[in-house]
Amino acid sequence: MIHIFCDFDGTITTRDSTDFVMERLAAPGWLQIEEQWQRGEIGSAECMRRQVALIRATKQELDQTLDEVQIDDGFSDFAAFCEASGTGMTIISDGVDYFIHHILGRHGLDKFPIIANRLTITPEHVYQLASPWRSATCVSSAGVCKCSIVGKEQAHRMYVGDSRSDFCVASKPEMVFAKGKLADYCDKNDIPYAPYNNFHNVTDGLARLLQDVPVHMKAI
Repeated sequence: MIHIFCDFDGTITTRDSTDFVMERLAAPGWLQIEEQWQRGEIGSAECMRRQVALIRATKQELDQTLDEVQIDDGFSDFAAFCEASGTGMTIISDGVDYFIHHILGRHGLDKFPIIANRLTITPEHVYQLASPWRSATCVSSAGVCKCSIVGKEQAHRMYVGDSRSDFCVASKPEMVFAKGKLADYCDKNDIPYAPYNNFHNVTDGLARLLQDVPVHMKAI
């Protein structure tokens, strides 16, 4: 049995949805907060909370912006393959749950469990972000502690990711599909992974893995 954990921004989507929303709808200052995070002065949880608070938009304006975020053209087929094969999948992201639900909902793909930071929008259009999946022991001070969540899964674990938020979890799964910064990190830290360009590649990889379970997947 395999359970797949899949990052969202830059993995399922073709660009980071939070950055896109910030570029379009946030008050000045969000980039300075981003730079603080990149320098290691604040954790990603604090970075996201402070940035989201700078959004100046109605819910309708937010939805219209999120409608412009596209997903990988192979993800729908990948999701269908997971369902047909009885393979569990969880979307796990240090991004924003509302953004994920809205983007996937356009494609009828918001039926999978989603673990992400929780957004609240008040009637006065004040944006507040909570991090119920945060861990005080998380090495990356992330809003969503991916390593602790993935580490608790009892099934064979497969992870799909692309970025810095995936670094701490990369050594937990039996199989990692990586691109971008995550692939670079795996190379530097001798973590076995399968490179991918799109979810058609991941679907092909999953099909091969399903033929070989319970073989230890790092040997495939």
